[in-house]
Amino acid sequence: MLLNTTSFSFLLTGFPGMERAHHWISIPLLVVYISILLGNGTLLFLIRDDHNLHEPMYYFLAMLAATDLGVTLTTMPTVLGVLWLNHREISHGVCFSQAYFIHTLSVVESGVLLAMAYDRFIAICNPLRYTSILTNTQVMKIGVGILTRAVLSIMPIIIRLHWLPYCQSNVLSHAVCLHQDVIKLAYADITFNRLYPVVVVFATGLMDFLIIFISYILILKTVMSITSGEERAKALNTCISHICCILVFYITVVGLTIIHRFGKHAPRVVHITMSYVYFLFPPFMNPVIYSIKTKQIQSGILHLLSLSHSRV
Repeated sequence: MLLNTTSFSFLLTGFPGMERAHHWISIPLLVVYISILLGNGTLLFLIRDDHNLHEPMYYFLAMLAATDLGVTLTTMPTVLGVLWLNHREISHGVCFSQAYFIHTLSVVESGVLLAMAYDRFIAICNPLRYTSILTNTQVMKIGVGILTRAVLSIMPIIIRLHWLPYCQSNVLSHAVCLHQDVIKLAYADITFNRLYPVVVVFATGLMDFLIIFISYILILKTVMSITSGEERAKALNTCISHICCILVFYITVVGLTIIHRFGKHAPRVVHITMSYVYFLFPPFMNPVIYSIKTKQIQSGILHLLSLSHSRV
């Protein structure tokens, strides 16, 4: 039996076989959720409020924080609804919209990390022209370009979901809607929806990573040519936070990919847990990394805390 997308809903899935523990499982997820909101929200507030942070490096950091907030706000309310209230039903329109935002924001995050690498490349390899190259207008153009690339690249596969017929089975394997999960329920030729994401991953994620890798080779070459050891250490230190964020993002992406491709015999709970790690770990870690490694952010947080304490 085939179902039309206008007349049925999908059913989301929490942790199969662990339904009695859903309330307990939701507690650490809620703690991480709140931490992500506070961490990334604080970064955005500091960058907006502190004129010392009105520089290209921090504008790109603000884009990263906004993207991480977007990912979390798109996914976690649905997840907590499933775990707390057993609210599993989700309409096809909301499901497809959620999948669109999730995958679009993933491409945006990759693009922002690439832009941050470009910022570090100009700052270290061409410091005298840094302010003339990365003007506010240029930063805005880069941001618009990143968003446009993501919006347009994901749109074709999500639009096609609306036109596909679906089997009577409407149970998804996660607590959020993912394209690769929805497409398994389609009763039609899904060759395009299987091949096109591979092209997108290659043209965005993989290419972004290769360009970032090459840029850091050039950065390292420039740093090694600096005679002063202190100046070399100072130059490299400005890149540490960005490198950590790159590792956090791409390690989770690779981990999730390996689990989906080669972990077919692994318990479903492993797949589901890895998806939560993918959604939550980078947004949780990015503010922590920049708070620990960036003195300007540390100063801003301490100033914010001192103001709060004085008001009390």
